Amino acid sequence: MSLIFSLPAILEESRREYEQIKESSAEGRAFFPVEKIHHRISSSESLLARGDNLDFIQYLLRERGLEGKLQLVYMDPPFYSKASYDAVIKLKSPVIEDAPAIKPLAYDDLWKTGMEEYLRMLCVRFFLIRDLLSEEGCFWVHLDWHVVHYVKILLDEIFGEKNFVNEIIWNYKSGGTGKRNFSRKHDTLLFYGKSKRYYFQPLQEKSYNRGYKPYRFKGVKEYRDELGWYTMVNMKDVWQIDMVGRTSAERTGYATQKPEQLLSRVIESCSRKGDLCADFFCGSGTLAAAAEKLGRPWICCDVGAIAAAGCLKRMSVKKSAFTLLKEQADRQRDGLELRLRAEPIEFTGKKLVTVTLTGYRLEEEDIPVQGKDLEVIKKFCEKDPLQLIEYWSVDFSYDGKVHNPEFSFPKEKDRIETVCRQILGNVGRVSVRAVDVFGSSTLKIFDPGEFE
Repeated sequence: MSLIFSLPAILEESRREYEQIKESSAEGRAFFPVEKIHHRISSSESLLARGDNLDFIQYLLRERGLEGKLQLVYMDPPFYSKASYDAVIKLKSPVIEDAPAIKPLAYDDLWKTGMEEYLRMLCVRFFLIRDLLSEEGCFWVHLDWHVVHYVKILLDEIFGEKNFVNEIIWNYKSGGTGKRNFSRKHDTLLFYGKSKRYYFQPLQEKSYNRGYKPYRFKGVKEYRDELGWYTMVNMKDVWQIDMVGRTSAERTGYATQKPEQLLSRVIESCSRKGDLCADFFCGSGTLAAAAEKLGRPWICCDVGAIAAAGCLKRMSVKKSAFTLLKEQADRQRDGLELRLRAEPIEFTGKKLVTVTLTGYRLEEEDIPVQGKDLEVIKKFCEKDPLQLIEYWSVDFSYDGKVHNPEFSFPKEKDRIETVCRQILGNVGRVSVRAVDVFGSSTLKIFDPGEFE
């Protein structure tokens, strides 16, 4: 039987699950703040969550009171490609020459019971996302040829056919070619308004004159660049934007990373400065990066450890203010090796507290790669273990609840800062948090009596 006959049942089953979630008095899964980075007090602070997005959306509705508060939700889910995707991690070291890249699993796009399972997964989230959006809110879902036609039908039912705004074609050059088909070189973005009151600001683009020559029409403003004469017109629904290249400064190594230019267009056209934007399949964190640059607070979530760690590092480099949330507290592991010293400063009554990162150990069961990749990691464990640290931070006044660091140190290329200093009048508990290249996190807590 064709899938088209299953769509009403998928829609109805998803609606029932949505209604059960809304009517349930039981609390959903909790998300705990584990780190507040460059924290600022704000009613709409940015959030990064590691966990299942269905749980997290419920948390935002029930615990955060964000129903009707989001201006923009962009959703870049798996495409039902029935494939697995690797992250590419290139470790560099001055003492290890030409180490090959390792490729741990980033995420699976595999569905045991087929497309119906996949569409139900999306559909219940669509219902809940609709509740998060304001009346002026906009919803974008990013897909490709595998399922976009089915998802369009479901969204017409959930958001209303009359609230469909645009089908954007993102055309790019990269990707494979086929011998039995034309090369597939585009993705599709479906754009819906929450209501007819959705906010939209048209963007403009160049439209070159025929033959690149001036028209000299009365009342038409013309411009000239190195190609020739052009006018400015409202942007069309086919966007030519290059994918993130191998040498791009944006490149994180995460599978299926999207370019900031693409997300910037979505954000600029459908939100104002200060509007809250969200991405619940955030991957490498492109929406967060683009929103931060454009002055929008953001909410991002991903279930993958590597994705969440990559976004944490990316936004830390940008000096973003955000809270990291997780469904489980960090482990206190012995693998993180540190030295703490507290030295009196003459005539001041204060002390210089120094935290030095000295080493990092990984147990083999904590390494999610095998074969040649495992041998590469073992070599780094032996010769340059600090290259396995992706990010670390220090809280010099740990309150016993949330790690709230004054200093954070993301790795940049093959260099990571190993020393952190602070002058303190009263030396209290110090917490140090680290995240490795696989997304595993460690929290170590020190009492004043443990300092050298």
